[in-house]
Amino acid sequence: MLGFPFYLAFPFAMILAAALDLLTFTIPNRVCLLLLACFLIAGFSVGISLTLLSHLGSGLVLLVVGFAMFSCGWLGGGDAKLMAAAALWLGFDHLLPFLFWTAALGGLLALVLLTYRRFLPPVWLLGQPWALRLHDPKEGIPYGVAIGGAGLIVYPQTIWMTGIAG
Repeated sequence: MLGFPFYLAFPFAMILAAALDLLTFTIPNRVCLLLLACFLIAGFSVGISLTLLSHLGSGLVLLVVGFAMFSCGWLGGGDAKLMAAAALWLGFDHLLPFLFWTAALGGLLALVLLTYRRFLPPVWLLGQPWALRLHDPKEGIPYGVAIGGAGLIVYPQTIWMTGIAG
């Protein structure tokens, strides 16, 4: 159980990435590097196995797909890196549910932002730079919110949490 504290890094990093993306439209590299480092420590604490190697493979696949999407302008670079770092923790077994929830939450987020952008922001938000930026129709969507939410939904079913409880 040496790696147990590192298992908590995933939900912490997902919440941090979502909050930072919402407030700044940026996901710092430090968050993704934290996920990578803690995954490696947690992985070594349970021993390298084919399961963990498949987790590395899922991270690599999402990194390639994410950067292809980034090069097409469909996704931000921080979003691509966050998805890849999350895939390390989730593995191929949980990749499809993660992608489903990312898309579903991303669609919901887009609808909420489109609605928010149609009306004047509440008076109490007018002085907040992050709220005004969210209101700007020229800005994109802070997709890190959807990625973080999807990661939090799927993470309890992973080997990290089911192995602890079992």
